[in-house]
Amino acid sequence: MQYSYLGNSGFKVSRLIYGNWLTHASQVANEEAVKTVQAALDGGITTFDTADTYANLAAEEVLGGALKGQRREGLEILTKVYWPVAERKPNDHGLSRKHIMESINGSLKRLGTDYVDLYQAHRFDYETPLEETMQAFADIVRAGKALYIGVSEWTAEQIEAGAKLAKQMNFQLISSQPQYSMLWRVIEKKVIPASEKNGLSQIVWSPMAGGVLTGKYLPGVKPAEGTRASDPETASFLEKFMTETTLNRVQQLKELADQMGVSMPQFALAWTLQNPNVSSAIVGARTPEQIKSNLGADEIEIPKEIMKRVDEILGDSIVTDPSLTKSPPERLV
Repeated sequence: MQYSYLGNSGFKVSRLIYGNWLTHASQVANEEAVKTVQAALDGGITTFDTADTYANLAAEEVLGGALKGQRREGLEILTKVYWPVAERKPNDHGLSRKHIMESINGSLKRLGTDYVDLYQAHRFDYETPLEETMQAFADIVRAGKALYIGVSEWTAEQIEAGAKLAKQMNFQLISSQPQYSMLWRVIEKKVIPASEKNGLSQIVWSPMAGGVLTGKYLPGVKPAEGTRASDPETASFLEKFMTETTLNRVQQLKELADQMGVSMPQFALAWTLQNPNVSSAIVGARTPEQIKSNLGADEIEIPKEIMKRVDEILGDSIVTDPSLTKSPPERLV
């Protein structure tokens, strides 16, 4: 496993990060979750990403239990705050000082740790003054409850404003966590330039487009039971990729992966890591076997001619509209 610096900092993360959205305390039994985390550790993955909202608080607890007994200093634990949690009372949502302060304490308790390495704003909160949010993050850093601060799915303008305030408060934003894959490239035109300018790098989620880029979904064939495309809770997220045209084009990518002697998951992951502003890609494996199939992607370098061929094959299936980086206009409670 290779490791890279996160943003303009001395903090290193593994190039592949294990994330437990949709898996722990949800689609995967706890015993299997522990085995998958162990497989990640065995493969050299030291960075683990979660959020309080995953399985409504429970995913953090499962991850904390799975990491129990590991040397804390040898791990990088990432979590997030914003989405409604618990009983979804008026202050159980957003980036107010009250919610951030209460949320970090809850996350630390569930994860079984005194601090998290990276605490991330899971979305931008239009209903809280940005100064209030950034001051709360600054206080959390100074209290030692989080070592670094990042954001997720913030626009270029929001990153600019947040980074400016952070510097005024004597800390820095070091990361952005957006969706990014061969098919979903909405961060390339604005978010990445703003991040580079302000010392942030990307930790990307859904680098395999929810499994579409593994090639397992075939055009004209009903998704197999147990896959995310067959689950009503996640099928809507994949809908934009599940067209006949896109699935046919993804099948053509297999020839490129075969040419390089790598699997489709490895090819998709390696593609995202090819971007110099991407520090890491999050893998959301449900089984130890899936984790093992992803390993090695961080060491693959895709030649320019194959990168160009990817663009030619996928054509207008590639989504690039920067306006699709966005947060809900108001809290959902």
